[in-house]
Amino acid sequence: MQVDALDRVIKNAIDVMESSKYQIFEICESVRAERTALNNELQHVIEETTDTIDKVDKYEMEYRRARMRLTEVSRDFKRFTEEDIRAAYELATQMQTQLAMLREKEVHLKARRDDLQKRIKNVDRQLERAETVVSQVNVVLEYLSGDLNQVTRLLESAKNRQLLGLKIILAQEEERKRIAREIHDGLAQTMANVVLRTEIAERMLTKHAYSSVKEELRDLKGQVRGGIEEVRKIIFNLRPMALDDLGLIPALRKFVQDYEEKTKISTRFDLIGKDSRLPSGMEVAIYRLVQEAFSNVLKHAHASHITLEVTFQQQMVKIVVSDNGVGFAVESIDKKIERGSHYGLMGMRERVELLEGRMEIQSAKDAGTKVSLLIPIKLTSKEE
Repeated sequence: MQVDALDRVIKNAIDVMESSKYQIFEICESVRAERTALNNELQHVIEETTDTIDKVDKYEMEYRRARMRLTEVSRDFKRFTEEDIRAAYELATQMQTQLAMLREKEVHLKARRDDLQKRIKNVDRQLERAETVVSQVNVVLEYLSGDLNQVTRLLESAKNRQLLGLKIILAQEEERKRIAREIHDGLAQTMANVVLRTEIAERMLTKHAYSSVKEELRDLKGQVRGGIEEVRKIIFNLRPMALDDLGLIPALRKFVQDYEEKTKISTRFDLIGKDSRLPSGMEVAIYRLVQEAFSNVLKHAHASHITLEVTFQQQMVKIVVSDNGVGFAVESIDKKIERGSHYGLMGMRERVELLEGRMEIQSAKDAGTKVSLLIPIKLTSKEE
C-alpha cells in the first residue's frame, strides 16, 4: 500500500467527516429552534385552553340559570308575559350556542395541545439522536486524526524498514563484491602463482638444478605465507577475533593501526575513562559504526589525519571521529539522509537509533568533520 495514497484517503475522510459534522450541527440547531417554537406554541395553547375551560365552566353555569329561568317563566303565565317567555327562551338558546362553541373550541385546543406535546417529544428524540451522531462523528474524527495517523506512521516506519532492509541487502552484496575482489586480487593470484612456481620447481628437479629449486621453494614459501596473511586479513574484516577475545578497545586499536598502514592517513586513538566490556551485540555495532565513519572519511573527506576518541562513562559510551578533511554543509547532508541518498551516514544513524542513541555531525566547508555517537549502556553483563 502506498503511504501517500493512504494519507490522501485519510485526509479526504477527515474533510468529509468535518463537513458532515457541521451539517449535523446545523441540523441540531434547526431542531432546537423548532423545539423552541413548538414549546412557545404549546405554552400559548395551554393558556388558551385553560381560559376556554374557565369560560366553558362559566357558560355552563349561565346556561343552567337560563334554563331554570325559561322553566320558571314557562310555568307561570299569570306572572310572566309572552315577551318574558320569549326573552328567557332566546337567552337560553344563546347560552346553549355559546356553550357548544366553547366546548368545541376546548376539544380542538386539547387535541392541539396533545399533538404539540407529541411533536415536542419526537423533536426531543431527533435532537438526542443528532447530538449522539455529532458525538460519534467527533469520536471518528479523533480516531481518524489520531489512531490512523499512528497507522500512517507505522506504515511509514514499515516502509523505512523495507528500504533499510533493501539497503542492508545492497550493503551485503557490496561486501560480497569487496571480499570477492580481495580474494581474486590477493589470495587467488597468490595461489595461482604458487601453482606456477611449483610446476617450475618440478621442471628444475628433472634437470637436477637443485640450487635453483631451493631458491624457488624459498620464494614459494614466502608467497604461501603472504597468502595466509591475506586470508587472515579477510577473516579479520569479516569478524575481528580480537573483538570476541579481547574486547572493543583492542579491536579498535588494531583497526586504526591497520587503517593507517593501508591508507597512509595519519591516525590517533584516545581512550578516556576505564575500559570495560560491553554486551557483544553493542561492541559489534560500535565497531561497525567506527568502520563506517573511517570509510566515509576515506571516500569523501580527502583528510590527512583522523582522530578516534572513545569515552566510557557510567551509563554512556561516547565515540567521536574527527578529521581535517574538506568538510561539508551539514544541512545538505541532513536532506540527503532524509531522502535516503546518503547510505553511509543514514546507515550509521539507523544503527545508532537501534541502540537508542544519538548521532551528531559538526562540519563546515574546508573545516573538517566531527561525528559524535552517544550510546547509552543499559546492560551491565556481557551477552552470550
